[in-house]
Amino acid sequence: MSKRYLLFASLPYAFSILRPLQEEIRKRGGDVAWFLESGCADLLQPDERRLRSFDEVKQFNPLAVFTPGNMIYDFFPGVKVSVFHGYPIAKRGEKSSKTDDHFAIRGWFDMYCTQGSSSTTHFKRLEQEHGHFKVYETGWCKVDPFFTDNSESVSSDNPTVLYATTFSKGISSAPVIYDTIEKLVKTKPWNWVLTFHPKINDASLLSRYRALADKYEHVHFEDNVRMENFRQADVMLSDSSSIILEFMLLDKPVVTYRNTNPGPHLLNVTALTDIEAGIEKGLSRPDSLMNNIRQFTAKHEAYRDGHNSARVLDAVDDFVTYYQGKLKSRPVNLIRKLKLRKRLKYWALN
Repeated sequence: MSKRYLLFASLPYAFSILRPLQEEIRKRGGDVAWFLESGCADLLQPDERRLRSFDEVKQFNPLAVFTPGNMIYDFFPGVKVSVFHGYPIAKRGEKSSKTDDHFAIRGWFDMYCTQGSSSTTHFKRLEQEHGHFKVYETGWCKVDPFFTDNSESVSSDNPTVLYATTFSKGISSAPVIYDTIEKLVKTKPWNWVLTFHPKINDASLLSRYRALADKYEHVHFEDNVRMENFRQADVMLSDSSSIILEFMLLDKPVVTYRNTNPGPHLLNVTALTDIEAGIEKGLSRPDSLMNNIRQFTAKHEAYRDGHNSARVLDAVDDFVTYYQGKLKSRPVNLIRKLKLRKRLKYWALN
């Protein structure tokens, strides 16, 4: 019997993270299905199977459930696996891993598949401290296509700037940077791709950016950033979003506005009037900047071979063989479980 796996999505960014896993499962002859949390956009393709009820999930009986979110339904069968929704870049200015939300242990998971030394080192300490989960350094499954897709970057007579922002209030540049982008759209010979975190729900704000794309042919609005957007862009403009590290994996510069954790790998500016010069410098790709980018990304992503998803599945097999049922029990989490069941209107214990 083929192994069965469930992909659990809460927000649109989950699809690009989990699809490389789906591809590897299929390569191995496994059976894979999706469960979308209520409210999650249905971006499934015709060949992707969706389970629509908890009973269907129980009948499917997956060996493991993967999610890039912070929580997972405890009553789903299978090993609960966290594959993360971004890299730990301390976007809120956290001074240590103890205060970084990336490392919060909420008691939902049996396994954490870490991306590189910046996440693995502290998670290994947490593994020893808590004793109810295992940590495997697999690399991030989302970036497999970064290193296996042989598509050439889209060429253009003019450079392309990709604007991407975080959703965190007080950190997101979206409310304050519009006028600057509009000015650059009018005055510089650059193409623009505008994309926003799916948690940004300010309709009036988003409509302003959409209108900019409607007005100018060289400006495009993307609801969900895609690999081709990364490939066509020459430089990214952002703030403190974890997406900046993904972009740098393609050996490309990032200009940030008031980044909460700046460093020599970024072209960080603190005044809106400096953004234009920052982009100009990024487009010139100075050697010192590019070397700093490569050193920085090496800490966060351990592997560049396109086999991270394979390592994640191998890690599940290792966990099932050597650790399942032999670790400490996960925390009872009674209050969290009751709140979850109340929200879902689902009261079965298992």
